[in-house]
Amino acid sequence: MMNLDDYRVSSQIKLAELSTKEVVDDAKKKLKKIRRKISDLQDTMYAEGKYGVLICLQGMDTSGKDSLIREVFKDVNARGVQVHSFKVPTELELKHDFMWRHYVALPPKGKIGVFNRTHYENVLVTRVHPEYIFGENIPDVKSLDDIDDAFFHDRMERINDFENHLAKNGTIVLKFFLNLSKDEQKNRLLRRLNIQEKNWKFSKGDLKERKLWDKYQFCYEDLLNRTSQENAPWFVIPADDKPSARLLLAEILLEELEKYNFKEPSLPEDIQAQVEEFKAQLNNE
Repeated sequence: MMNLDDYRVSSQIKLAELSTKEVVDDAKKKLKKIRRKISDLQDTMYAEGKYGVLICLQGMDTSGKDSLIREVFKDVNARGVQVHSFKVPTELELKHDFMWRHYVALPPKGKIGVFNRTHYENVLVTRVHPEYIFGENIPDVKSLDDIDDAFFHDRMERINDFENHLAKNGTIVLKFFLNLSKDEQKNRLLRRLNIQEKNWKFSKGDLKERKLWDKYQFCYEDLLNRTSQENAPWFVIPADDKPSARLLLAEILLEELEKYNFKEPSLPEDIQAQVEEFKAQLNNE
């Protein structure tokens, strides 16, 4: 049995001390069983109509977010999963506060929403590249000196408030950081260059961001330690082995959702009293 405490951020962590590779035997075969159970849970959750699920995925470039979404949710009803990938903010999005575009993309009750890159980009990419904040036209931000650690820590508190609000209103918030090693990222970037069918995935910007690896790791470590809450926890998933990473995330997701003991609603009493009559009408057609 998997011990969730091995992956949950429940105390201060150091990313450099955490493993980036864990290999689980028969991971692909085991995932097939897990994802069918997740599908059944989503069906019941939809029928009950009390909860929605928000899954947040973060990780360095090439950490495997896209393929993980495809494989973990393959058996879930297509109408039961909503995936949003957040890119550079649009002109309209920049006219709103930094959380607005994420709020309007939240899953309704009964459905699973997956954020592929998330509201944490606002304390991650913008912290590595603070000049991006100028595009938000914040009244009190007049120079780079105003975009300091305190600025981003305040944003993290606003994110904590946001997630607490969601949890209190029926959204189950689960956050996963795909912990990739720098060597494995190099291998995956080379694969994109060496295999013609993968060339389209490569961008020169990947190499530019790779040079900032240490800064990204610092920012990730800080946000993981400051924003992992009891009702919106972070889990750090070793990501160097893709099949095992997918299985680990799916097992954590299943175990977390099972805690809510979703139940299908009972038929209203007036309909229940006429069940036999309805059966007879159909059988006598």
